Amino acid sequence: MTGISNDVADASNILVLLVTRRTSGVGRRMESVLARLQVRERDRVRVARVDADDRPDLVQRLGVQEIPSIVMFEDRKRFACLRGRTTLGDRKISLVDMGDDLAVVLDKLGFRQVDVLGYSLGAGVAFRLAVQHPDKVRRLVLTSAGFSRDGFYPEMLPMQGQVGAAMADMMKDTPMYKSYIQVAPHPEDFPKLLDRLGDYMRKSYNWADEVKKLQAQTLLVFGDGDMFRPEHMVQFYQLLGGGLRDAGWRREHRSKNQLAILPDVTHYDMFLAPKLVPTVQPFLDGKTHTATWADQVKK
Repeated sequence: MTGISNDVADASNILVLLVTRRTSGVGRRMESVLARLQVRERDRVRVARVDADDRPDLVQRLGVQEIPSIVMFEDRKRFACLRGRTTLGDRKISLVDMGDDLAVVLDKLGFRQVDVLGYSLGAGVAFRLAVQHPDKVRRLVLTSAGFSRDGFYPEMLPMQGQVGAAMADMMKDTPMYKSYIQVAPHPEDFPKLLDRLGDYMRKSYNWADEVKKLQAQTLLVFGDGDMFRPEHMVQFYQLLGGGLRDAGWRREHRSKNQLAILPDVTHYDMFLAPKLVPTVQPFLDGKTHTATWADQVKK
């Protein structure tokens, strides 16, 4: 990525400006993502980086309050600021609302249609985006997520019902708390976060009818030690039209949608699982590594 001075002066289309610090691990990961964006959209998007410690005057002028943040310009005019680590805010957790939020972000970025991958709660947001804005999603990967509350193992529901601020002290030795305080601008809001999560998890939902209407090609990914019952995983796949009949030796009855259950993976380490990327990448690229029986015989 290039420096700020030339890009601001020359930007005639969309400029994506990453405001970060050398010490920000999240910022470094965002840099790699934006570098790929610049290669992919080089005809319409330019990417620049500014170090907040080197240019505090610019950070103040841009109104950036959280590090890292992404500030976006079109024809030299700022039109969006995406904050990487925001405060908790006052909104309740609503997957429906967040699905609509994502659609607004995509509109601002100028992306007509995208491929989307989400994990856990993020997969729920990805699902709502695909349901509520079907024209915006081409391929959809839902990782470790169910379509209804009864997909969880029964013993988990009472535990989810107890999530709230009263648990904050007990959770200080958990990976969730330790990860949160490393990145949250206000770590003291952790009890409030637990209250919001508890309110969200206590709500009943069943989106089976909406699953059937999904237009995006969809890959479901679970771990064999996930928090969802295996029966629920299969039912989810069947609602998508998969797992209802033999695919045929020519794969002629193969569903466009796919199901993957990764061995030796739980819900809590899925996002770190080495098997995840090679599982989802071919799907997102629209490729298959499997030749039909007939193709193999020809060889």
